[in-house]
Amino acid sequence: MPFFSVVIVNYNGGSYLQGAVDSLKAQTDQDFELFVVDNASSDGSAETLDLSGLPAARLMVQDDNLGFAEGNNVAARMAGGDWLVLLNPDAVAAPDWLARLREATQHYPETAMFASAQIALEDDGLLDGAGDCYLGVGIPWRGGFGLPVARLPADEGEVFSPCGASAAYRLDCFLGAGGFDESFFCFCEDVDLAFRLRLEGHRCIFLPGAVVHHAGGAISGRASAFSVHLGARNRIWTYVKNTPPQLLWLTLPGAVFMNLAILARGLQTGRFGPTWAGLRDAFADLPRVLKQRREIQAGRRASFSQVTRAMSWNPLKMLRRRPHLVRLR
Repeated sequence: MPFFSVVIVNYNGGSYLQGAVDSLKAQTDQDFELFVVDNASSDGSAETLDLSGLPAARLMVQDDNLGFAEGNNVAARMAGGDWLVLLNPDAVAAPDWLARLREATQHYPETAMFASAQIALEDDGLLDGAGDCYLGVGIPWRGGFGLPVARLPADEGEVFSPCGASAAYRLDCFLGAGGFDESFFCFCEDVDLAFRLRLEGHRCIFLPGAVVHHAGGAISGRASAFSVHLGARNRIWTYVKNTPPQLLWLTLPGAVFMNLAILARGLQTGRFGPTWAGLRDAFADLPRVLKQRREIQAGRRASFSQVTRAMSWNPLKMLRRRPHLVRLR
């Protein structure tokens, strides 16, 4: 069986998709199988995809757009590797990416998640991300996004969550946690999964040497109405589902304030409508989410300090998109 099961979920990825696949062909570690899940693309990117040179590659064309969450789950249920590795169709992995991930799994055998260093695909002087960070009042952000690449943390450290564009999960942990929440469709499903895995006692380590170049938002639109709407909705669901009771009551006033501030900011940025729609949809489906919450909290094994250890409590760090890493111990 392969060591890695790599998954690319594509939806109208255009020429980006072939670039992602070609970067896997160039990996120094070829001990992987590849699943390309095409979510009913209409741009021909699946039909023209060249998988030659990758004998353990499979193209899985779907009849409908399943979204990022369900698309990855479909492949994960068929995966045979020890590790599930996700690569966005608008990302290009450095040749030693998988080799670096393998080294990390051997160096940190108890770790269930790894986050890669993401550099902007169109400008290698800018960061695309150093893992996903989480403000304790329920606001996630991609650490370092848009900052100079010199701000990339030099050392490995604990980060709240891997970014789904280049994430690595121990397959048994991914499946044991139920995979991504498919009701999210896309956006924030990676943070939600990491939160659930943290409640089980797992952690995520950021690897500055495992590099992927990513054109973040190139397909879905970085600030499109679609991404703002789902981002606002899924942010609320992540917070409500996963925050332990004592932490929920401590942070709820701050969470309300931050979401109202984001909504008000939308009046200046033109994002008020989709932000309001996302918040409305989040609360409309709250009974279902609260049922999920009861199940998740009933199975929580991590201590209060384990859950909060990798969270940030500095709103300025979030506003400036600075990376937030915790020293390993």
